[in-house]
Amino acid sequence: MTTSFPTEAPTARTVSQPALADLADVPAVSRWVRSGSLRLHLLDYGPSDGVPVLVLPGITSPAITMDFVAQGLTDLVRPLVLDVRGRGLSDEPSESDGLRGYDLASYAADVDAVVSGLELERPILLGHSMGARIAAMAATTGRHELRGTVLVDPPMSGPGRDPYPTTLEAFLRQLDQARRGTDADEVAQSWPRWPRREQELRARWLSSCSRTALAATHAGFESEDFFAFWPDVPAPSVLVHGSDSPVVTAAGAQEVARTNPAAELVEVPGAGHMVFWDEPEAGLAAVRDALRKLC
Repeated sequence: MTTSFPTEAPTARTVSQPALADLADVPAVSRWVRSGSLRLHLLDYGPSDGVPVLVLPGITSPAITMDFVAQGLTDLVRPLVLDVRGRGLSDEPSESDGLRGYDLASYAADVDAVVSGLELERPILLGHSMGARIAAMAATTGRHELRGTVLVDPPMSGPGRDPYPTTLEAFLRQLDQARRGTDADEVAQSWPRWPRREQELRARWLSSCSRTALAATHAGFESEDFFAFWPDVPAPSVLVHGSDSPVVTAAGAQEVARTNPAAELVEVPGAGHMVFWDEPEAGLAAVRDALRKLC
């Protein structure tokens, strides 16, 4: 199947000085790992002897945008948040790779590279949205022993299913706003429920995302079926979803339970797809409870 989507040169991505200055306020150490020819960046929150939790963000979320989640976990585990390829400070594949550079197999290979490169012993994979799909796929490879997975509102779109509810055009409009220069007030028009700091980080860091990465990943939401590999995700696994999420619907939650009955489902009341941002306290509490069971 051939899919056409917008592409751009890697030089179109930008990280401003104010964005880089945000890193000074983050209590984490930058780590770098190679995955093939790509250099991947992570924020390591420690402690070094803590149970490692590799945090995999969503389609438009560089690592720093999950700082508030990571900081809420450091008394329990060692969060390491990945700048997924094509976002934040991580490299992106060449233009000629197209969708192949952003398919789930490529993303899962990056997870394997991080676990090996940083010598993470029996990590937990914690992913939100796109990151939850990546975590699920990576858990099925068997290349590394895991303590378990926590999947937060993974997209369940795919061939023959309802489309992903946010259009590619909407994502690209937000990216264009960021590239021309935006602020928290403008971000709030799209995401009014978010905490102010998260609106500010979104305004400063979205421009670091590759247009190709967004377009190819969105195409993958439609061409790669979550339920093709979800039944093979080994226990223990916890799937957290927002009660009001248009991504994990009631029917989707029922299919999740039916196709992988060993997994635990946890609903966060009042949350949409952006669980941590919509209901920060409840979302974090749900994930903390899940992690306690896996540590």
